[in-house]
Amino acid sequence: MSDTQPIQLEQHLSGVIKFAVDLARAVDTLGLDRTIYHLVLTRASQINGCVKCLEMHLREARAHGETQDRLDRLVVWEHVGVFSEREKAALAWTEALTVLDRKADYGPLRARLRRHFSDEHIAALTATVGIINFFNRLQVSTH
Repeated sequence: MSDTQPIQLEQHLSGVIKFAVDLARAVDTLGLDRTIYHLVLTRASQINGCVKCLEMHLREARAHGETQDRLDRLVVWEHVGVFSEREKAALAWTEALTVLDRKADYGPLRARLRRHFSDEHIAALTATVGIINFFNRLQVSTH
């Protein structure tokens, strides 16, 4: 094996990956809206450039009833009218937690979220973003 070959993460992190999958399942029981859930996973995977994750989340979103038109426009969600204010608040939070900016002011983003979500659902959304970023980064490391 050459020095540039990807690490076999499943081989070396099987317990960690199993724990992360169990963690994701636990967060999924908190009742985050399925449309929001699929949009968040897809948008974070777009930002992170995780092809495998993106393909999987696009397929799952379509299977759940998401339209191809909305998925095509997800990359420019701020500039199109096909997403609700609730969805836009979740997508803004997803982007803020995926592309970290040390100067970001999270207060206004939380206020925007609270107009549409309970604190429990904001917590579920936050954990969902953290988990997909973890999986994206593992997968991207194998490119």
